[in-house]
Amino acid sequence: MANFVEFLKENELAWQPSFQGVLSDGTYGYRGALIVEAGKQISPDRKLPPKIQAKQVITILDDTMKFFACELESFHDLAPLVEKYKDFLVSGGLYLLYVTDLEKAGTFEYEGVKFTAFPLDESSVWNELLELADLDKSDMKRLKKQEEKIEAVYEELVGTDVEETSASYEEMLTFVGESSKQLMGAV
Repeated sequence: MANFVEFLKENELAWQPSFQGVLSDGTYGYRGALIVEAGKQISPDRKLPPKIQAKQVITILDDTMKFFACELESFHDLAPLVEKYKDFLVSGGLYLLYVTDLEKAGTFEYEGVKFTAFPLDESSVWNELLELADLDKSDMKRLKKQEEKIEAVYEELVGTDVEETSASYEEMLTFVGESSKQLMGAV
């Protein structure tokens, strides 16, 4: 756990975290974004936003990541993500990717680690996880602490079959299309 926390701090990789702390079982939870490729340093005290980031990250770790879910703008961002965080990824972890330019879901291995990737259109990673875990939003609202919510989602997902059609990494690359995410807000 301390290794990941130190890694984030030393490399300034936490980006807009909404939660980071110890969970009830002693593991570490994080919710926010993680920098994959930093933005350009434009002055000693100012840096542009990250070029590549894993958005809407929800992760649980001890020495390694037991659970990791995030939004990626492109499936091509997986390679630099794995390169940056490979010391914390293990073959037995639960790793879910929601990708805006992916047209078809699949479960695949990359660098010896199993991932399941889903297209992400309009929803958020959190809402997608609740649906995948068959959890009701009203039940989650009853939980007051952020760490309780993260733990509840993880505990449900561990007992759920989250795998999609098996594919190779190369096959997954053929499922990449245009970004399908709908932008919300003023037009």
